[in-house]
Amino acid sequence: MPRPLRVAIVGAGPAGIYAADALLKSEVAAADPGVSIDLFERMPAPFGLIRYGVAPDHPRIKGIITALHQVLDKPQIRLFGNVDYGTDVTLDDLRTFYDAVIFSTGATADRALDIPGVELDGSHGAADFVSWYDGHPDWPRTWSLEAEKVAVLGVGNVALDVARILAKTAEELLPTEIPPNVHEGLKLNRAKEIHVFGRRGPAQAKFSPMELRELDHSPTIEVIVDPEDIDYDAGSIETRRGNKQADMVAKTLENWAIRDIGERPHKLFLHFFESPSEILGEDGKVVGLRTERTALDGTGNVKGTGEFKDWDVTAVYRAVGYLSDELPKLPWDVASGTVPDEGGRVIEESGGHLDSTYVTGWIRRGPVGLIGHTKGDANETVANLLADHAAGRLQTPASPEPDAVEGFLSGRGVRWTTWEGWYRLDAAEKALGEPEGRERVKIVEREDMLKASGA
Repeated sequence: MPRPLRVAIVGAGPAGIYAADALLKSEVAAADPGVSIDLFERMPAPFGLIRYGVAPDHPRIKGIITALHQVLDKPQIRLFGNVDYGTDVTLDDLRTFYDAVIFSTGATADRALDIPGVELDGSHGAADFVSWYDGHPDWPRTWSLEAEKVAVLGVGNVALDVARILAKTAEELLPTEIPPNVHEGLKLNRAKEIHVFGRRGPAQAKFSPMELRELDHSPTIEVIVDPEDIDYDAGSIETRRGNKQADMVAKTLENWAIRDIGERPHKLFLHFFESPSEILGEDGKVVGLRTERTALDGTGNVKGTGEFKDWDVTAVYRAVGYLSDELPKLPWDVASGTVPDEGGRVIEESGGHLDSTYVTGWIRRGPVGLIGHTKGDANETVANLLADHAAGRLQTPASPEPDAVEGFLSGRGVRWTTWEGWYRLDAAEKALGEPEGRERVKIVEREDMLKASGA
């Protein structure tokens, strides 16, 4: 008898779930016997970046979970949470059970910044800080917030998130889902000045217009832009004309640059044309940041002027980009931190396609773009997977029966969570928030998540 096309997706964040959705909307899925999909996720809970990478005061973005829920509710999909690829299951194992494997593991580490002083106490990767305030179970429960003056390097949305969390009060963030340890840590936050540094100008900033404007909504944050940092060359003007979002960001920054400085207690400075050259240290600790002033070169890029300035800060957060972790048994491009591919098909060093193996999302193209941009990746990858299926190019698994996977994981002693388990964890977090009038309080400890999920 014919059987469903069996596909494993490694990574149950937006990219992986969008791939599952694309498979379910395909002609193959509509036919009998259709498609059967298993999602493998290292965390006990699904949703990846949205749960552990989006700031807790962004309920609009977290609302994407509603749409992802509708996909995971489909009977053709199973979730295997708390299963670590490379440890609990390998590529060879997955090929035993599935016709094809899609990797969508995203990017969670900090991209390196090659300047002196990054190793100093008080120099932090933004990804680590995000993992702390988002309650990632694999990160420490405490975070030092003793610095009164802080630098944030980078002009993307992660930099905005980090700066905003540092500038807000603990009570402002209490209505969100932050766990108790994060609230207690933020109550000790001494930051009064936050300086965000960009190497290029306002037209090159990678902020989303809405997220930028949200900085000014807090009653405790005074956003300050130096009028001298509002500068454009021919390349910048061309960027603004061809990119509506870039133009909106520039207009917002212009408006802030010409207004009077108000009296809100926390000052958040947005600096442009300042390239970090060194994190200054004394006795192993951060005592300042040195930047080189840059100038536009006519194309929208910048060049150094040889003019340096030292900034009085005692903590530095490096928000210069995320980096994916290398995956066992897959080829790897060290420079880009991605798996080499053509149309989502994994490409080996020989130039051939690694049989039945695909990638989508940030592990494929790097950590650029918004969450919704991974839909296009997913559609292309799935289209090529289905083309390979139609052409008979997929490997035939030795044990395609759905219960064979459960037997394998049980034999390995793996405690896994399910989609039904997520509903239990979801209910437990909402129950914790109810007495305080909050939507939820996030459960942090992995063991507590497993117990609440009924692993």
